[in-house]
Amino acid sequence: MAIKRTCASTKVPHHLCGIAILLSTQIIPMEYMANFNFTQATEFILKGITDRPELQAPLFIIFLAIYTVTVVGNLGLIILIRMDSRLHTPMYFFLSHLAFVDFCYSSAITPKMVVHFVVKKNTISFNACAAQVGCFVTFVITEFYILASMAYDRYVAICNPLLYSVIMSPKLCLLLVVIPYVYSFLVALPNTILTFHLSYCGSNVINHFYCDDVALLPLSCSNTHTKHMLIFVFAGFNTISSLSIILISYSFIIAAILRIRSAEGRFKAFSTCGSHMVTITVLYGTLIFMYLQPKSKDSLETDKISAVIYTVVIPMLNPLIYSLRNKDVKEALKKVLIKGCKTLKMFQSRM
Repeated sequence: MAIKRTCASTKVPHHLCGIAILLSTQIIPMEYMANFNFTQATEFILKGITDRPELQAPLFIIFLAIYTVTVVGNLGLIILIRMDSRLHTPMYFFLSHLAFVDFCYSSAITPKMVVHFVVKKNTISFNACAAQVGCFVTFVITEFYILASMAYDRYVAICNPLLYSVIMSPKLCLLLVVIPYVYSFLVALPNTILTFHLSYCGSNVINHFYCDDVALLPLSCSNTHTKHMLIFVFAGFNTISSLSIILISYSFIIAAILRIRSAEGRFKAFSTCGSHMVTITVLYGTLIFMYLQPKSKDSLETDKISAVIYTVVIPMLNPLIYSLRNKDVKEALKKVLIKGCKTLKMFQSRM
């Protein structure tokens, strides 16, 4: 009873009056600790995008279709680039890795989200949640820096066309994709370990459609100040540094394009960057909007919509943007389809 009076009369900054908070404020002596049954969460419940029953079936169809297009588009683009020798250039080398990253981080989130629309209780185990956070953080950071590498590639192609093949050597291209993979893994691993070494002893309901660092922290009864600071520092650094590389590259690109006298030459030079510019505008525009909007109860739902754009929609759009706007990709696809039709006809004739 003494403990209950303490919780009622003392302003403790936690709705559960948890052990970690009470001990840190020195309200409960250590000998009382044995009186509490304080269990660690073994699974989480994802609230999803919406809890309205009438929207579950339509959203299931929509997101299943989006994920199907994402898988077919990105894997198809990778196979196409590998098969056609005309696409064995630095630009398409980076594009194949962008497609791989889009496929990976979309696959870490979308299948689970689609399942949520057909099950009553959308649970995810503690370990699966940790794996989802780790994979998502790894591939999102990788995407930032691969887009930066692609911007540098376009800068060299437009500003130093005569030295392009010398500067963008196979060794440099490999480094420009290996470094993002390694760096993002080294950032994601300790951050994920820290997140899941926190104590989750209260509510296990995550107000999101996937396991997200920021959405998980309110559920913890540990001190999350360090984790909040790490999220702020790393998110800010990775966004600003990758975007700075892109903006600096494009400032030189635009200056070089403006020096081209003929309108046809300017259009041709600009068209090589068009798809990349659309991608970075949508991605960074969504992220900037999400982080700069005033925080309120309504902003949580807005954050979900923004998250849908950069976790589900953008991985689907990237292969469409680069294939529909790119003459080389369309010609390579046409060549593969014609070859496939001929092979099918030969097979049918033998039958």
